[in-house]
Amino acid sequence: MGDTNVVASPSEKYGGAPFDYNNTKWYHEFLERSLLMEIQSKGGAYTWSNQRSEEDEICEKLDKVMSSLDWNFLFPKAIAIIDVPIASDHTPIVLLINGVTKSGKKEFKFESRWSLEEECSNIVQEEWTPSEERNQRGTFRVKLRRTKVKLWKWSREKFGKKKISANDIVNKIKVLQ
Repeated sequence: MGDTNVVASPSEKYGGAPFDYNNTKWYHEFLERSLLMEIQSKGGAYTWSNQRSEEDEICEKLDKVMSSLDWNFLFPKAIAIIDVPIASDHTPIVLLINGVTKSGKKEFKFESRWSLEEECSNIVQEEWTPSEERNQRGTFRVKLRRTKVKLWKWSREKFGKKKISANDIVNKIKVLQ
């Protein structure tokens, strides 16, 4: 898994000099002799860019994830996710050995902007401070769940249902690329 520095087919290149089959013959022979194959990838088409303006831009798929046949039998759902480049001319690749799974349940995440709101602090304090009305021996898990539910409801009322998440921004970057 990593930078092969080889464009293996014309579909893995955009811009610059035309694709040259002769430059990749050795690469394909190496893969064949080594009995290696590329793991299927999803996401962007290219993993490297020279980061120049449109007319001078070159994009190539240089980073790949390879596996043996034995490894493929062990992890048949494996997939490589080509992510969004943040601070490099190369794009990060994430290998998921059990494939892409999506659960229907939305994960709770505390948002940093909540800590700027006094109401948030009050909700947390109310749920974790013992009182006569509330069972003082509530378990950690029960207190955590009650706090989560109250914060989630408060956030929806305060900020609305639609919020821009980091995932939304990353997805917009992917579309633009």
